[in-house]
Amino acid sequence: MIAPVFAVCSTDPKVKELLGAHPVRLYPFGMLDDVLVYPYAVWQNITGSPENYLAQRPDADFFTLQVDAYADTVDEVISVATALRDAIEPHAHITRWGGQERDPETKRYRYSFDVDWIVNR
Repeated sequence: MIAPVFAVCSTDPKVKELLGAHPVRLYPFGMLDDVLVYPYAVWQNITGSPENYLAQRPDADFFTLQVDAYADTVDEVISVATALRDAIEPHAHITRWGGQERDPETKRYRYSFDVDWIVNR
């Protein structure tokens, strides 16, 4: 009932190069450590539903996820977003390139995108 975004991204060499390996700094939304280490990324379910049928149980679940990368510089946040994109695209579809912004308080950069993922049961 959860898309395998962490399982897929945490095994990718480029993602691990940018987000670390122990731990990989890719967190479910709200599960971030109190001590921030940049860069990092978070993800969350936006919507989800089973592939329902009249004659049988669902054989897959459909998810829309939002992925947000955070970094100290524009180049770094784009590199993280690119690595995550490249890791995810063989398994799911990027459906929206979202906001790119600089937080006025932290002065850190954010890059957001959405993913549609079908997970077979």
